[in-house]
Amino acid sequence: MDSKTSTALIPSQNPENEIKPKPKDRDFLNHLEAYLAKRDGVDKLLKISRYATKIILAYSVLPETLPLTARLKSFESSVGLSRKAFRLGKFVQDVNALRDSHFDSKEDLILSVVAYGGEGLYYFVEQFIWLAKSGLIDPKHSRNLQKISAWAEFIGYIGSISLKFRDLKRIIEDEACLESSIEIAISRGNGCKEEEQRMKKLREKKLLKKLSIVQDFSDALMAVSDIRDGKGTLLGPLFVASAGLLSAIISTHKNWVSC
Repeated sequence: MDSKTSTALIPSQNPENEIKPKPKDRDFLNHLEAYLAKRDGVDKLLKISRYATKIILAYSVLPETLPLTARLKSFESSVGLSRKAFRLGKFVQDVNALRDSHFDSKEDLILSVVAYGGEGLYYFVEQFIWLAKSGLIDPKHSRNLQKISAWAEFIGYIGSISLKFRDLKRIIEDEACLESSIEIAISRGNGCKEEEQRMKKLREKKLLKKLSIVQDFSDALMAVSDIRDGKGTLLGPLFVASAGLLSAIISTHKNWVSC
């Protein structure tokens, strides 16, 4: 998962999905420092640079013989390898998230196991892919490891998207109830400033949830591309790279808001 979001980022229990109040006068450089101190913050900036480079290469605007083309290909490959290093031990967050989750139904339990389990396995296997590409273990295992990783990522996104749609449904229901309360308060001539503030936060949360679903669909598309080696409808290099860039921008925004 490049969202997985991280990125994992699945059900509502994840702190990254919650709206946290920020000081309005927060200094930009202090905010940037806090953002860059996070593993996911740096990872998503690398992801943006990688997929922006992929889009340039996919457009074929530069001749293959141009030295810059070779440099861009080398840069893209190096950034991809660097991002794998940022995933070392990241599977632990999925293990802990699953342990700390509270399930309202058996369906919630199954979907959470699929989501966290898939993402956790993906991050775990990615460590060995990094070791293979770094030369520490035999590179002949890379292809099989990449297939396992891609399938685990895709399965994880099935669970993640399902959970997020359930969360979105609950948010919409809460929003409808709050709207009714505001309408009743207005009709009675009562103040409703507190309810209006809650509505604002609820709508922000709904927007983030929708963006998170779009991000998961984008990352799932890339996982399918890896599974099918880029062969199939909507799996062309330009389309997949665009999906990757969209996912990276959404994740960067979510991480910026949450830090």
